[in-house]
Amino acid sequence: MNPFDFITVGILDVFDIVLVAILLYYVYKLLKGTVAINIFIGIALLFVTYKITHALGLKMFSGILGGLLGVGAVGVMIVFQQEIRKFLLMIGSSNFTNKRNFIKQLRFLKSEIHTDTDVDSIINASFKLGTTKTGALIVIERSNSLDFVKNSGDRMHTEVNIPILDSIFYKNSPLHDGAIIIKDNIIIATRIVLPISNKKIPKKFGLRHKAAVGITERTDALCLVISEETGKISYVKDGEFVLYKDENDLIEKIRFDLS
Repeated sequence: MNPFDFITVGILDVFDIVLVAILLYYVYKLLKGTVAINIFIGIALLFVTYKITHALGLKMFSGILGGLLGVGAVGVMIVFQQEIRKFLLMIGSSNFTNKRNFIKQLRFLKSEIHTDTDVDSIINASFKLGTTKTGALIVIERSNSLDFVKNSGDRMHTEVNIPILDSIFYKNSPLHDGAIIIKDNIIIATRIVLPISNKKIPKKFGLRHKAAVGITERTDALCLVISEETGKISYVKDGEFVLYKDENDLIEKIRFDLS
């Protein structure tokens, strides 16, 4: 007698599996590159083990695993609070009446998120601004919409290049104050006011850095901050400062995060 005879697979079961696979893939894309991905994999393995032991009738072992999963639900909400907030923000900021915008919100269904962002020009301009200690805050939009902050500044539609970035952040320019948002290699807004993070960061960092942490805590955007005091460039992602070796290393990290 086959011990797996009780298992039957129908069309709805296949559809259910496909939906779960899509959900897991999106969660992976959301957590990729963060420490939380290891926790998620651990929880997923624990859940799969529970389902297998439950199906095999190992009541005691599956009962223990089920108890751990039940108690761990609250812990998951705490550990993944930033990721859950990003997901809800994406859903809440989607314009479902606009088919094109809605499809863009579902880009995680693609194997790769294609981007034409000119990372080299952005980084080269940033290091150039750093040599003159010109403060700047550059936000690169990814999957999560930044419409909720765009209205705080001035709309623009200009292709990214070094001269235009220099002119925007020139100290006497009326556009230099605040952040700029780049989407698909287009500067779409300037003089943006970003939400400030409540997280404690080193005192050597200023208001621009707190704003960069704030927006990357709430969305999957990437931020570059050029300090007025030191001219150093900070790369911020997922509410954390990302270390890099040199200019080329920073370019590669951003390209990877945009892929």
